[in-house]
Amino acid sequence: MTKASLLSVRLPEDLAKRLENLAKSTDRSKSYLAACAVEEYLAVQEWQVTAIHEGIAAAEKGQVVGHDEALKELKRWGRR
Repeated sequence: MTKASLLSVRLPEDLAKRLENLAKSTDRSKSYLAACAVEEYLAVQEWQVTAIHEGIAAAEKGQVVGHDEALKELKRWGRR
């Protein structure tokens, strides 16, 4: 079992009501759903920050693609 920390969060009333409604309809606790939401948000944000740092490091090493080459690649993505 994982050790848990207590965190108090203030939510706008409409968001709190939505959380409560979802908890009731899924038979889950508000705490469980909030923890899942935080986990998902952090995963996306951490991925994005890591990708940005990797991009900056690549650019600093000169590992970049020219504008024309980038447009050519993007146009290729649009083809099916």
